[in-house]
Amino acid sequence: MVSSMKENYLFSSKDLIRLLIPLMIEQFLAVAVGMADSIMVASVGESAVSAVSLADSIMILLINIFAALATGGAVVAGQYIGQRQNGKACESGEQLIAFVTFISVVVMVIMYFGRNFILKTVFGSIEPDVEAYAKTYIMIVFASIPFIAVYNSGAALFRAMGNSKITMITSLIMNAINVVGNALLVYVAKLGVAGVAIPTLISRAVAAIIIIVLLRNKELIIHIRKKHKYKYDKNMVNNILKIGIPSGIENSMFQLGKIMLLSVISGFGTASITANAVGNTVSAFGILPGTAIGLGLVTVVSQCVGAGDYEQVRFYTKRLIKYAYISMIIINGLIVLGIPLILRIYKLSAGTAAMASQVFIFHGVFACIIWPIAFTLPNTLRASNDVRYTMTVGVISMWTVRIGMGIIISKYMNAGMFGVWVAMIIDWFVRAFFFTFRYKGSKWELGSLSGD
Repeated sequence: MVSSMKENYLFSSKDLIRLLIPLMIEQFLAVAVGMADSIMVASVGESAVSAVSLADSIMILLINIFAALATGGAVVAGQYIGQRQNGKACESGEQLIAFVTFISVVVMVIMYFGRNFILKTVFGSIEPDVEAYAKTYIMIVFASIPFIAVYNSGAALFRAMGNSKITMITSLIMNAINVVGNALLVYVAKLGVAGVAIPTLISRAVAAIIIIVLLRNKELIIHIRKKHKYKYDKNMVNNILKIGIPSGIENSMFQLGKIMLLSVISGFGTASITANAVGNTVSAFGILPGTAIGLGLVTVVSQCVGAGDYEQVRFYTKRLIKYAYISMIIINGLIVLGIPLILRIYKLSAGTAAMASQVFIFHGVFACIIWPIAFTLPNTLRASNDVRYTMTVGVISMWTVRIGMGIIISKYMNAGMFGVWVAMIIDWFVRAFFFTFRYKGSKWELGSLSGD
């Protein structure tokens, strides 16, 4: 009975592999480029590394918000595909791209006007050379906000169709431009921090153009019609926002919390900021399989929900979580073994290197134990429209456990920068408990969204 059911399931094992492998490669490229950027910036000095880390935390906040809107569009489009309503799926894609373009331009303008406030108020007292580098980086990189927002939305639509190969290739082009540009402008042109920022802007612009051109292919289930005149569809946008807004609030509160903790870490000095920045870059490799599989889970579950088949939802969730654990154990094992090499690459001072290696090991061990349940599993709930629950758990845990305990452990228990990482792991366990509790019930089985 089970085997006959599996034969009729929406995704075969080969389908899952075709979906997940490109996603993992794409995530790897993104993290690898981030690492390459930090290595190149490190040649300018630790102050430059700190500045780029601080400024990037703001960009990541914005990217996460737009990624949430993109996820909302992908979930809606995926559910329509599961319902065999390809016309509605196509329309949801057009609405997503148009809405995100408008909102991202508005956000970019606001960020330019508020850049001094961000530096002075959010990050507090930072060293003058760090502030100067941060200002240079921000002036250039903020111009990329609309481009990265549009690219992420287009990429989400391709993933909703199960076509992650396109996003992988586009990501490869974007990251190649970024790395080559960085190398030329940092090492040859000697532009310092600006040499890292300019290729970021150019690469994101190119990626946005490519993804929009590709979406105009009428052979695709989701495409932008060439003669289409945009008309605002309130119901369709509301469906996207029903997923996107709670996810956006969750993502933004998560990143805002990380920025607050970064301001705490900045009080421990440049060495702590640098060790934390390097720790974040390297630890991103440790979670990238789980992140990639989480993106794939949104695609798979949204189509299953559209088809009204929650047996398939549970089947694929179990399988993909298993994949996440296996792949994360492998990659974190390699990171721990490669610590001496990593430290040599970054050329850190002895004190900074000691703090960074401590973070690598601590993060790697617990990532293998709990991260997939805390962060991959909730994507099943999101793709099933249970976004308010994930938002509530995510926000409360972030602000009470990770931030509250992070401040207590780091400042008042004298653990310094490492205390923030301890609080982060506790936050993971809290999330995992509540998401497991929810998943084991049936309250998250809410049905697909209406397009009427």
